[in-house]
Amino acid sequence: MKKLWLSVLYLAAISVLSNPAGSLIRRDFRPDAFPFKPWPFEKQGRFYERLHIRQWKDRVPDMSKYLRSLPPKAIRTASSEQAKMLVQETCVAETVHAALMVLALPVLLCRRWWAALMVLVYDLLGNLPFILIQRYNRPRLMRLAEKLERREGATAHE
Repeated sequence: MKKLWLSVLYLAAISVLSNPAGSLIRRDFRPDAFPFKPWPFEKQGRFYERLHIRQWKDRVPDMSKYLRSLPPKAIRTASSEQAKMLVQETCVAETVHAALMVLALPVLLCRRWWAALMVLVYDLLGNLPFILIQRYNRPRLMRLAEKLERREGATAHE
């Protein structure tokens, strides 16, 4: 039982520390390179529409509503810079959730099979949907950033 509580505390700690860790890794990710570049099977996000992602993606918790240190997930001014910032944020979020999944793996070594199963379910439900959302949104945001950049370039030349 002690091992189970230590596992729960460990999972809680890495979850709480994920936000500051995400702030530390916030840098210029290359969304057009591995591992962020869309895979061919994703078809620029259309693959996720088969998972009905549009119906459930806005129902999962959004930490930017609670933590002021995170950029808001909605574009308010419709500038290419803001869209590019959101593209970068999808890379940060995907990295953090993937790291949380990997860091939770040692807990699966619990002696009790049901505890390992609970951790596996927590790991999958607590991180995988968020990774899918980032991979769905990134190509759309990249296209939006390009469109806004072209529009801003056209208005600058007028």
